[in-house]
Amino acid sequence: MPTDDTNSRIAELEADNRRLRQLLDKRDAPGELRHRLRSTVAMLRTIIRKSASKRHSLDTYVGHLEDRLDALMRAQAIADEQGAIDFHKLLADELLHYQARDGERVTFAGPDLHLQARAGQVLALAVHELAVNAVEHGALGGDGTIDIRWSVAGAGPAPLLTFVWKETDTAPVAEPSHHGFGTEVLTRTLEYELKAKTDLAFEPDGLRCTIRFPLSERVDGSQAG
Repeated sequence: MPTDDTNSRIAELEADNRRLRQLLDKRDAPGELRHRLRSTVAMLRTIIRKSASKRHSLDTYVGHLEDRLDALMRAQAIADEQGAIDFHKLLADELLHYQARDGERVTFAGPDLHLQARAGQVLALAVHELAVNAVEHGALGGDGTIDIRWSVAGAGPAPLLTFVWKETDTAPVAEPSHHGFGTEVLTRTLEYELKAKTDLAFEPDGLRCTIRFPLSERVDGSQAG
């Protein structure tokens, strides 16, 4: 269970979030800015609470929390700079954070894709959890590799995106005995935020994660005008 120090740290972070929400209520804040920041604050609150819900020390809690917030902020920085989040850049930035470069231990293949800020942040958090798991338990913790591919099928207002993260490791991978925050992000959070369906397959040579979701107008940043 969280310690008193952890609970105190959570209370401080939530107090900061409350002050930010109060600032957002000021009439001189542009509507779009208020909406974007409120969305980010809501996600921060979720990360803060969920990161503290597992059994670990304060140092471990703070480390995991900071890494998750960093992933969120990297995605937000892309959105601030470009107006939408380039999916390839999101992936490359997150993997580079763990010294995994495109063309070396990681390969990327997929069409140009730009995401709305909220959708990009959710996916950034999911990719972060996959990367951390690969470092701690999978391909990036040894001599393995990761093949990342995505494709878009169908036409109309919401074509279907299929994203596949396939690790090839040097040792067999067993399904974990318990599921933590990362699994919750990949399943429940993606389903709630993006209407995504996620399949986690612990294959003999490494993890395969397949995520499918519709590129609706609230997800596809290229539709923003």
